[in-house]
Amino acid sequence: MKRLLFSVLFFFVFTGNIFSQDTIKASPKVDLSKIAMASQSDSYVTLPFDIGNLEPLIFEANISPSFVIRERKDSRLMGMLTAQIIIRMYNEESLPVRTPSYMPQISVYYLLGDKYADKKNTIFGKLAHHSNGQDGDFYDENGDINLKSGNFSTNFIELGYIHTSYSKKLNAVKFFKTSLEMHPQSWMFEEIRGMYSGLRWHNTFSAFKIPVGNTDTEKRAQISLKLETMIMMDDINEWSTFEPDRFNASLTFYYHPKFLEEIGFFVQYYHGMDYYNIYFMHQIDVVRFGIMTDILRF
Repeated sequence: MKRLLFSVLFFFVFTGNIFSQDTIKASPKVDLSKIAMASQSDSYVTLPFDIGNLEPLIFEANISPSFVIRERKDSRLMGMLTAQIIIRMYNEESLPVRTPSYMPQISVYYLLGDKYADKKNTIFGKLAHHSNGQDGDFYDENGDINLKSGNFSTNFIELGYIHTSYSKKLNAVKFFKTSLEMHPQSWMFEEIRGMYSGLRWHNTFSAFKIPVGNTDTEKRAQISLKLETMIMMDDINEWSTFEPDRFNASLTFYYHPKFLEEIGFFVQYYHGMDYYNIYFMHQIDVVRFGIMTDILRF
């Protein structure tokens, strides 16, 4: 655990130094499609080592392609289809891949106010599904949750707000997103009701540092930082209002070296409920490393 805390502290300090570097003169252009892309889950593959209590993995992969639906590039209203899948390959005999998370979703974004202002405000709604593609009994013969073939399924809606701004001092585009995620009881697999949170408050802050240079051409952010929190707000597992297990948080630092075109390297600290479908009763603390796709240009 000391190694875990030291690693997190190191990256806080390192990131602070990087985000205090030189500035540029003009604000980058951030349209609705960039705002929507920045709010989506990142596609990544982790390396086969980490620091923490996550089960030994060869890799975890998040595959999250998004398809934009809009009338024209400067539209205020835009839809997005995302076919998200999370896969874990376990470091066991025959290297099994167990119960992938299938998370297809459709989102709608609407840009408020002046489309050309440096500060933008966006509202959004999302309809999503989360399952593991299994149809076995939720509990095994010992009365434990059946992690290998137990059925897990839920559907939810998410409503939220995104504020976008540009910091000339930090030379960075910043996004703040807050939202409520709601899983109606009738949309959840019966066995997980009362165990799996159906009301969640999400908050995300992310910043993308723009390279110094000519701003007439769109550039990739060389580094980015994302801080995410989630609080489970409903009555589950007989938890008290201030039960620590209600709180999830993650901090992700991303670096895109100039010699790579579409990917870069990331390090992430995650604390809280395991988000991997039927594994949701596990509590994890982990620092992990990997490669991540880079789709945003400013």
